[in-house]
Amino acid sequence: MLEWISSYSTLAIAIAAVVHVVAFAILSGWAKSDRRRIAQTLERFTDGLPHRSRMDFNTHLSDQIEAFLADISDVMAQPTQSPDRVTLAQRVKILDERRDYLQSLRFETAWNVARTMIEAYPLAGVLGTILAIGAALAADDQASVSVIVTRFGDAIWSTFAGLVAAIVLMFLGSLVEPAFARLSENRADVREMAAKVKRDLHTTEANTPAS
Repeated sequence: MLEWISSYSTLAIAIAAVVHVVAFAILSGWAKSDRRRIAQTLERFTDGLPHRSRMDFNTHLSDQIEAFLADISDVMAQPTQSPDRVTLAQRVKILDERRDYLQSLRFETAWNVARTMIEAYPLAGVLGTILAIGAALAADDQASVSVIVTRFGDAIWSTFAGLVAAIVLMFLGSLVEPAFARLSENRADVREMAAKVKRDLHTTEANTPAS
């Protein structure tokens, strides 16, 4: 059993690395979908407001989100009884009821697992090396020297596969992590904006004398 596991350790590491790359691709699509949903929600939220930002179709969604937030800030800077602020007060209630676009726990958990598991590949390579050496030492036939040499070759390839997989995945992770981090910033900015708008509008309503 030990010999069988050690002989397939390199293949197992290679397959796991391929699955990891696919997971990165899925997470990238997931992040893009979440970013688009936030942008679409804010686009509906700012629809009809004056001086609304008009951005090129190819503009990154994160830049569009920041532009929408700037538009809302401009409306909040208007006088208290401004029609645009009244419209904003009505829409913020709808925005507050639909907070699914801000749910990030599942995505951030998946990304954290994918990022952390990169560190497991060198350990898996070392484990394959130990298993290969253990299988060689456990051999009790007359060709023990040749068995040890064969198992040592498996050990070298297992360690090599673990290190290469870790290096490649760290490189891929460094490419996608900025976009994921910016998505988290976008969510935080939208939450902060929604809280600020509700707080300011609530204060305005409280200070407005009843007619």
